[in-house]
Amino acid sequence: MRLLIVTDAWRPQVNGVVRSLEHMAEEAPRFGAEVVFLTPERFRSVPMPTYPEIRLSLVAPGSLSAILEEIRPTHVHIATEGPIGLATRLTCARQGRAFTTSYHTRFPEYVAARTKIPEAWSYRALRRFHRASRAMMVSTPSLERELTGRGFKNIMRWTRGVDTTLFRPRNERILDAAAPIFLYVGRVAVEKNLDAFLSLDLPGTKVVVGDGPSRTDLERKYPEARFLGSLTGEDLARVYASSDAFVFPSLTDTFGIVLIEALASGLPIAAFPVTGPLDVIGASGCGVLDVDLRKAALAALDIPRDRCRAYGETFTWHESARQFFSNIEKAHSGK
Repeated sequence: MRLLIVTDAWRPQVNGVVRSLEHMAEEAPRFGAEVVFLTPERFRSVPMPTYPEIRLSLVAPGSLSAILEEIRPTHVHIATEGPIGLATRLTCARQGRAFTTSYHTRFPEYVAARTKIPEAWSYRALRRFHRASRAMMVSTPSLERELTGRGFKNIMRWTRGVDTTLFRPRNERILDAAAPIFLYVGRVAVEKNLDAFLSLDLPGTKVVVGDGPSRTDLERKYPEARFLGSLTGEDLARVYASSDAFVFPSLTDTFGIVLIEALASGLPIAAFPVTGPLDVIGASGCGVLDVDLRKAALAALDIPRDRCRAYGETFTWHESARQFFSNIEKAHSGK
């Protein structure tokens, strides 16, 4: 298998889509596959309106045919519904070339949060985008049920993993802040519902790791919170291990890789009972899901850290990759 993965989300963005795809490429040789990426690095781009940290690629009409001829993939997977993904989809359709897709991001909710475009319009566009694919991969059972109810077809499951060597409990605590420390990691943007976390009356310290268009406003609005900016690798892992509970206020995430990074680090989860937390936490006893996020955050402090670590170790990138490459083979075989 020579797999072309097409994605509009790429470095320097730090998000679950990028991390997932990078790990699929790392695991590919174990499944007899070679991965080639088509990313924004290949095109000129412009800042995305309302979110300039994300850039939109300018894909010239007809350029994808030459790129596909140059790469000569045996399989094509379109990971995102942005300009590069759309251009590749149209080219594959014209050439009669089979492809698979994945659904990572709730664009309808994100667009509605920034504009007055109804969610129904965006979902209609997404159904049109994905319906020509041999399979659309989603990360959780609840998301599969929801999208099936919205008319999406050919859905396959693709879970996510975590680097349990990097994200692990540690004896050191590097954060000089009053305990307990309630941590959030992720984009600092309106769709992440951070006000629901930062406005809580909690003891100790609230810490936010990440960057985005809402950061300046939130720092001004919540001066008592600690904003550490974007962190990766060891720096990020040490912050996880130095915290006491992970608070996940998002109502729109499709999975939440940060949830399993927190669990692998020994952190219990506090979140709303929605897609993502419901699927990841389940009946594990490693988190508290409640419409009262303050109640969930305080109750999470009583959950044993070793229980969270043990559960976090069950999410591996090897298993994620096994599902991913198996889905692609099944989709192309028609079985």
